Amino acid sequence: MNPLLSSRHVAVIGAGRSGRAAVRLLHEAGADVRLLEKKPEQMPADFASWLSENRVPVLGGDHKPEYFEGVDLVIPSPAAAKSVIEPLLPEGKDGSKAEICAETELAWRMLEGEPVIGITGTSGKTTTTSLCAAMLEAHGLRVFTGGNIGVPLSEYVLARLHGEPKADVVVLELSSFQLQTCSTLHPRVGILLNISENHLDFHKDMKEYTDAKMRLFARQTEGDTAILSPELSRLPEEYGMKARVEYLTPGARPFPDTKLIGAHNQSNAEAAFLAASLFDVTREEAARAVREFAPIAHRLEHIADIDGVQYVNDSKCTTIEALRVALAAFDRPVILLAGGKFKGGDVEGVCPLLRDHVRAVALYGASREHFEPAWKNVVPVTWDETMDQALARAGSIARPGDAVLLAPATSSYDQYRNYMERGNHFRKLVNAMQEGKA
Repeated sequence: MNPLLSSRHVAVIGAGRSGRAAVRLLHEAGADVRLLEKKPEQMPADFASWLSENRVPVLGGDHKPEYFEGVDLVIPSPAAAKSVIEPLLPEGKDGSKAEICAETELAWRMLEGEPVIGITGTSGKTTTTSLCAAMLEAHGLRVFTGGNIGVPLSEYVLARLHGEPKADVVVLELSSFQLQTCSTLHPRVGILLNISENHLDFHKDMKEYTDAKMRLFARQTEGDTAILSPELSRLPEEYGMKARVEYLTPGARPFPDTKLIGAHNQSNAEAAFLAASLFDVTREEAARAVREFAPIAHRLEHIADIDGVQYVNDSKCTTIEALRVALAAFDRPVILLAGGKFKGGDVEGVCPLLRDHVRAVALYGASREHFEPAWKNVVPVTWDETMDQALARAGSIARPGDAVLLAPATSSYDQYRNYMERGNHFRKLVNAMQEGKA
């Protein structure tokens, strides 16, 4: 039984990985927990069996106010916006409502003093988080790496409850979705890489999005460290930050010996090292970690060289701002594959980068109406219904020394379940091209 939770009545929304971990943790901690899952028939069979064996109620279909009766704590899935949940919560006699608390916040409250490095930003979070963990491990530290990167913090807490060793450092990638409902999270080191338009289908405006990101620093004190991009120098005063602030160095190349593509990854590596150095990681250890670091799938991932043409998968490029970063990473002409479900952004504003870096654009799928009118007078633009057709077209016009870059600048939901499925399809197509040349 956990005294923090044993008296709580909790609703967990969603049976994704973080929801499943939260339910298990809450149950083990002695809380009275229920699961709200719109499609319970799609839950993993082993988890459904566990719920039944442990008599955890499951409420299916659309969420209703009565599902939250008697609840004093709500753990939403990352995709469940606070603004959508709050109106469903009944008011108590004193007018108060149940606390809405991110799964990460829930697990943070059950840590045992492990120092946390929290990393957020519109882009670069996963690479920076992974680099930071690799540097700490190069120093011989035991590291838990998780959060938005894939492994919920609740899984770490559960493992600790079952006797797994304690981490020396916890490194967390944190999204705006998670941070928006974090209230006591207190990282020893917080990193904010950048902020640009994103998730405005979730957040009502850029202020709400920025407010969510800045919650990373809300509980920091003078003994903590905040690491920011210099373009964000207005934020410490604006948000009353108390931590010691360090800024990244524009144009720095601290770790040139790397497989990572682009100047932005040098900035990511610098941010990772500034954090890791606070735990006594040396520059030599960090350099070794960067040198051995393999690019993460779907993030400027080199797939193949075919007839002198480089094929690169940046399926994680889901915004116009991410497209800017991707194009700026190349010092060779690019044949760009773009298209999918448009999330907004300044399409015309990317034209100077297209002019400087792109030889042709091969659009596919949805959002043709956003891209083609804005770009067709800058570079040649074609459109095909599928990625298969667009990649074949790109391959036919690519010359030795070019790069064929999948950087869709959109979400994948027109033709794929997620950006990973989209990137895996691109990889499969390129590998088939390579085999055909063998």
